[in-house]
Amino acid sequence: MPFFDYECVVRMGQPIETFSDPLLGTNWRDLSAIRRAAKLDGKWHADVELGYPTEGLEEEYLGRVAAWLDDEVVLDLKFRAPETKGIAGAKNIIAIASGKGGVGKSTVAVNLALALSHMGAKTGILDADIYGPSQGIMLGVAEGHRPEIKDDRFFVPIKKHGIEAMSMSMLVTEKTPMVWRGPMVSGALQQLINQSAWTNLDYLIVDMPPGTGDIQLTLSQAVAVGGAVIVTTPQDIALADARKGIEMFSKVDIPILGIIENMSFFTCDKCGERHHLFGMDGGVRVAEEYDTALLGAFPLARRIREETDIGNPTVASDPNGEIALQFRNCARLTAAKLWQTLGDSSAGPTIKMDDS
Repeated sequence: MPFFDYECVVRMGQPIETFSDPLLGTNWRDLSAIRRAAKLDGKWHADVELGYPTEGLEEEYLGRVAAWLDDEVVLDLKFRAPETKGIAGAKNIIAIASGKGGVGKSTVAVNLALALSHMGAKTGILDADIYGPSQGIMLGVAEGHRPEIKDDRFFVPIKKHGIEAMSMSMLVTEKTPMVWRGPMVSGALQQLINQSAWTNLDYLIVDMPPGTGDIQLTLSQAVAVGGAVIVTTPQDIALADARKGIEMFSKVDIPILGIIENMSFFTCDKCGERHHLFGMDGGVRVAEEYDTALLGAFPLARRIREETDIGNPTVASDPNGEIALQFRNCARLTAAKLWQTLGDSSAGPTIKMDDS
């Protein structure tokens, strides 16, 4: 019969559950990440469940845990998304926002959604920019391709590049202007939110319109948003508007998961030198000011614009490329920050030790 043996639990005064998560710096016990741990036949066996995509991390984390314990380890690493259940069919909602337009927010949003999907998370994207929807074009949804209607009430999101998507651009033509007042826009957003038949998504990425207006307030009141990411460029005017966005989400009690600095630098094709055209380290300064994380910094690169313009975003067109890898790292860290923010409401870990 298994029994608890203190000698088995402690290695150099540190149990395996106090291993510090490489992304979050918080130990696995506090994150309730360990489902089971035991030392059997002279080896540590641990079943670990993390609240962010783990695809591609198995060998790295195994090596880190083994080195930390100075022992042999068998590690079963799995991903399980936390659940806020802010909307039917989607476990978690992440808002991608910016204080001003022109910072590449929609491009970042679609690539983050694709990156999460490529790492094994069921992901969708909702284009909340009613006046200027762009996700249909960015995902390559053909003009005139409309969502199917389910049960005479629900829109069935269109699936492109492995993710589900809904946008006003899929309901009207590209030339149709939304000449609506605020209440009509808010009503349209609520219809898209409540009448889209998402299929048990781990993450729903919401591409917000720029600014701090009706749409932001409607979203915060209509659903439980797990967290927001602020996209900015390094230039001072963009940073000033980014601060306004952070303050706005704070007022409606939506946590800020971090800052993404877009158009951070330009790399010269001829000499390979980096040029900071819009300033340097602006995202870092804002992140430090608000005690949040810099989730990623992306270059000003023509190919990113060209690929989204033709409906084949960078993560989809070149999934193994350097920029796609940066988006995956950024998306994983975003998911990790969401998990850390939400906490784990599930039962605590079951730790069993066997001296056999």
